[in-house]
Amino acid sequence: MEQIGFIGLGRMGLPMATNLLKQGYQLACFDVIEEQLNLAVENGGQRCSSVGEVVEKSDVIITMLPNSEIVKEVIAGDSDSILASAKAGQLVMDMSTVSPETTDHVAASCSDRGVEFVDAPVGRLASHADNGESLFMVGANDAGYARVLPLLEIMGSDIFHCGGYGAGTRTKLVNNFLAISYCQMNAEALALAERFGLGLDSTLDVLFGTTAVNGQMKIAWPAKVLNGDTAPGFTIDLAHKDLSLVVNAANTQRVSMPMAAAAREAFSLARARGFGGKDFSAMLDAHTELNGLDAPRLQPDSKYKPG
Repeated sequence: MEQIGFIGLGRMGLPMATNLLKQGYQLACFDVIEEQLNLAVENGGQRCSSVGEVVEKSDVIITMLPNSEIVKEVIAGDSDSILASAKAGQLVMDMSTVSPETTDHVAASCSDRGVEFVDAPVGRLASHADNGESLFMVGANDAGYARVLPLLEIMGSDIFHCGGYGAGTRTKLVNNFLAISYCQMNAEALALAERFGLGLDSTLDVLFGTTAVNGQMKIAWPAKVLNGDTAPGFTIDLAHKDLSLVVNAANTQRVSMPMAAAAREAFSLARARGFGGKDFSAMLDAHTELNGLDAPRLQPDSKYKPG
């Protein structure tokens, strides 16, 4: 069994690492936030004091980090980075959501050192990560994919090999454009229904029975914002970051995406008004507040209230 390193133990990374520990893997763990590292150690992980120590103790190093700049620094930076002490034959799997340019850069840097690289960004929510039900979009050659597949099968329930290096990152941006933009469209739709004085359940009956339905409205929102829960599984701040990646990547590729740009501005407005740390389903609350409306909520006897 290969030795695994895990760098980045936040809301998504910690449950993924924990699921690997539960299946008997030995994990060398590191995070700059001591509290998160302590939780990983309590779950059976081995405490490391630096990125270099993780590399020294691992065959496969997994990263789950907040943004492109940190991914570049941790994997290919000048000091205490993975590649500063990596050996040929090791493998780096980055599960962060970053720009295509970042993935291409770190993949090339790994190749120069004889280190295999896999990009495997994550779909679905933190609650899915808790249960080992994440979805992974994987960019890798066949050998790298085969090597990480047993790990991905523990951390997730759906794994898609999207192509070579960078294909996972690019697929993630396509997916996140839709998943995040739906939140703003849903918020506008339910705000309009609220202004019309329509009942929430009857509105959902119609929306769920037509092609207007989408996964955010039908699957995520009844358990989150419509149930009064805006605790972050995926924050508005992070959603704004991802939409910025989408818009910037589209500009680089000369692809017009006016709806992505509009959605990003709506998320910018929500952040400016103090909603950045809330779950991205709270775009409903941000938009109804902006329009002087009460935020719709499921009643206790609603058929859509989670059981």
